[in-house]
Amino acid sequence: MRKPSLQGKVAVVTGGTRGIGREIARALAGEGADVVLCGRDKGLAEQVGAGLSRGGPGRCTGMACDVRRYGEVEGLMRHAAETFGGLDILVNNAGVAGRGAVADLPLEKWHEVIETNLTGVFYCCRAAIPWMRKRGGGYIINISSLAGVNPIPNLSAYNASKFGLVGFSEAFMQEIRYDGIRVSTILPGSVDTEFGGRTPGHEDWRLAPSDIAEVVLQLLAHDPRALPSRVEIRPSRPPKKG
Repeated sequence: MRKPSLQGKVAVVTGGTRGIGREIARALAGEGADVVLCGRDKGLAEQVGAGLSRGGPGRCTGMACDVRRYGEVEGLMRHAAETFGGLDILVNNAGVAGRGAVADLPLEKWHEVIETNLTGVFYCCRAAIPWMRKRGGGYIINISSLAGVNPIPNLSAYNASKFGLVGFSEAFMQEIRYDGIRVSTILPGSVDTEFGGRTPGHEDWRLAPSDIAEVVLQLLAHDPRALPSRVEIRPSRPPKKG
């Protein structure tokens, strides 16, 4: 894989305290980018950011941000730009699950899933645009899911958020491309993380978070004349059904 040149680049990774987001932040910092990661837990975000910064060579900081609150999102982008000098890369990874039949799904859970997984991405993209325009361009990578193209019973809220994210991302990509801002969507299958309450490390057939981080680096290394706008990645040997 051709390595991206990330020295001097500034990245924001939402949902960066664990799982996929943490590995993406680690990979970006490992290639020399300065990274701001966020999560809802301030102490954990700061702890993870400090740990990744020690691994270098890029600098990394962590801060609290609830992507459902636009004021906090604006503050996140401003913090990245003012701390490191600009904003070049945004990875929208923050997400929550919401399992349950429609008849039984609490209203609060529906709103939490849609507001985090879809509205939160809109907020982050909207707040990032002015900073990227100042830099003459940038790259926004949205982490969706194969559940964004495959309906799954008892995951209606999650399906709705991820189907919506795919549509939003592809429309947004066409709006912003002439500003030099590229937009790609990654649709992972099952990944071995804590997401949805799972305990990682017990199912080695699943993708590793580092697999998704590698796709992010590959996108950033791609020649700008071409745009892989949607990337699906799934386990090569999942358990056979039936």
